[in-house]
Amino acid sequence: MAQTATTTGGRARTRGRAARYSAFDIVRRGVTHSEWPRSFNEHELRTTYDVVIVGAGVHGLACAYYLAVNHGITNVAVLEKSYMGGGGSGRNTAIIRSNYLTPEGVRFYDRSVKLYEKLSVDLNYNVMFSQRGHLTLAHNDASLRTMNWRAEVNKLQGIDSSVIDAKEVGRIVPYLDVSADTRYPILGALYHPPGGIIRHDAVNWGYARAATHLGVEIHQQTEVLGIETAGGKVTGVRTSRGNISTSMVINCTAGWASTISDMVDVKMPLVTHPLQAAVTEPVKVFLSAVIVSGSLHVYVSQTDRGELVFGASVDPYPSYSMRGSLEFTEGLAAHILELIPSISSLKLLRQWAGLCDMTPDYSPIMGVTPVEGFLVDVGWGTYGFKAGPVAGEQMAQLIATGRTPDLIAAFDLARFADGRLVGEKGAASVGH
Repeated sequence: MAQTATTTGGRARTRGRAARYSAFDIVRRGVTHSEWPRSFNEHELRTTYDVVIVGAGVHGLACAYYLAVNHGITNVAVLEKSYMGGGGSGRNTAIIRSNYLTPEGVRFYDRSVKLYEKLSVDLNYNVMFSQRGHLTLAHNDASLRTMNWRAEVNKLQGIDSSVIDAKEVGRIVPYLDVSADTRYPILGALYHPPGGIIRHDAVNWGYARAATHLGVEIHQQTEVLGIETAGGKVTGVRTSRGNISTSMVINCTAGWASTISDMVDVKMPLVTHPLQAAVTEPVKVFLSAVIVSGSLHVYVSQTDRGELVFGASVDPYPSYSMRGSLEFTEGLAAHILELIPSISSLKLLRQWAGLCDMTPDYSPIMGVTPVEGFLVDVGWGTYGFKAGPVAGEQMAQLIATGRTPDLIAAFDLARFADGRLVGEKGAASVGH
């Protein structure tokens, strides 16, 4: 599928991948400070597109990229009312894993991990995926039973996941307090070696750059004001920059999923909650794995620059607020220090919040709706970023073929009326 196109200066690049530069090009531009080509350009909004994607986060950008690279569909507009990656895709802690509880969830997220593993090569962009291992701690017998349950489901799906004891937990992460006389003793953990962290901004930029080089248009500062329908079919989109004629719209928003779906009178069983996180000053890297405690409702990882990134469960009340709270900071600090007492003198640099659309069964909503041409990729709760590649790949396949892929069939909107829930709360109560 590779076709050659000429770039500025006569150098050739290949359609389907972003432009590649030799070591000489990189040194020359670094020494001369000559202008680098833009990674993605601004476009005039056209009046007609084959596909319109609402939301320029990882899900929308991945869908656009896979439409182009896998199916040759490039007359695509990605609309973003703010800036690219400015929603949940820029407000998360970028933890990647596939050790879920249901077979449907495990298969789905495992495909995403595999796509993430080769994403830097596919996009020709370093997304900095660090597979350092993921530990979900068990502090009581009930938690330990759940970890064993998840481990067996994982193994049946071919996932590298097992339950380890407190001694092994201490060997992997020596700074954890694994003594028996603590308030919340660590009895063991579900250990998932393929899990890790990634640079969320790099993933967004990599998908955006690759998609635009394939012909996709990304329109930032373009708010969707309404979706036009006729005879139960999508006919167009009204935006703050003009109207678009299209027969296919995909809702890839987080926090505003219900608002967009309401434009075509498709009701979503979603409740939006804020999810807060925080980061410390950088210190020498000492945390070699992602640590999650479902009982304490906290998780922590360390970036390559040395900051500790903390998070918790969603706030207990529905809200669209993205401000941090003192209550979150106090609760987070207390529980983190139960696990790692030695970091008590670290200073928090900042905290933030993102919006999470929670479904009744803690699983996403993907696929067709009663309105022909209106598709949804929403309801990700606290775990949407880790699903970005597989969601984009599978939604692109649905759009191109008109058939729902087996990997996402269980997550359809109709399951709530049919009683086919995919209960993931046992593996997503903290979300990471």
